[in-house]
Amino acid sequence: MRMVLVVLMIAFSVVAAPAAAATGTPGTKRCEFIPTPENPAAKPVRPPRPKASTKGKAVVALHTNYGRIVIRLDRANATCAVHNFVHLTRKSFYDRTQCFRLTDSPRLGVLQCGDLVRQEEGGPGYRFADEVTGKETYPRGTVAMGNQGPGTNGSEFFIVHSRADIPPVYSVLGQVVHGLDTLDRIVAAGIDDTDQDGPPKRPVRIHRAEVLD
Repeated sequence: MRMVLVVLMIAFSVVAAPAAAATGTPGTKRCEFIPTPENPAAKPVRPPRPKASTKGKAVVALHTNYGRIVIRLDRANATCAVHNFVHLTRKSFYDRTQCFRLTDSPRLGVLQCGDLVRQEEGGPGYRFADEVTGKETYPRGTVAMGNQGPGTNGSEFFIVHSRADIPPVYSVLGQVVHGLDTLDRIVAAGIDDTDQDGPPKRPVRIHRAEVLD
């Protein structure tokens, strides 16, 4: 009787192990990247794998025609957004692209990039959910996802060069750790719009984006 019980316990443990793994590994999060056939990818790219790490940082450098901008991304704060940003960077999605929007007002001072065709047009062909708590703030140097409404994140992002007095509905990717002077040069070159919200007077180009760490 004791031998039979031991055998049954061993058999149960062998069967139960895969079920436990299916619930997810500690330190990871499952992300859902939903295809947007109405807005196909502006450049061939597949969505990231669904499992993303919730731990650690990632460092990405944007090499622009004004200089280099280095961003430290926080996986714990916006796991899926950082996972996606790193994926698109590694797939050269942001290479040879243009930042189509620059703003500089008492309420909003940002450089918006990641749209490959024009402002708010030209994404990766999929979308994913917001990662916000409602307590987000956007001081100088903040890098966050841009969107066109709840759950419409894709490739668009913005960098705060001065201030952003906006609702806490944009997932915060991380912070600029090098290159704030690059942003200052971009702003000093001016905006081709009397309302200070439009295309930069001198185009801002991302020659190459790379993951440093």
